[in-house]
Amino acid sequence: MTDAQTPNNASNQVVYIREVAVSDLPQEVQDQAQGMETLYAIGGENGERIALVSDRKTAFVVARQNDLTPVSVH
Repeated sequence: MTDAQTPNNASNQVVYIREVAVSDLPQEVQDQAQGMETLYAIGGENGERIALVSDRKTAFVVARQNDLTPVSVH
């Protein structure tokens, strides 16, 4: 089986999932966090923040739904 035939072979782009303190985010994001203290960031290999979500499980689901390969960062 070639790579082109492999299921879920979008680009196999790796994204990194990490916990982020809301207090470390820009004020406009803090205002939208509705009292949450932490969010989870989905970030690209180049460090660009792609998305912020409410919990770790959702971060992994969102990444996979977009044909990305999530990796946890500690």
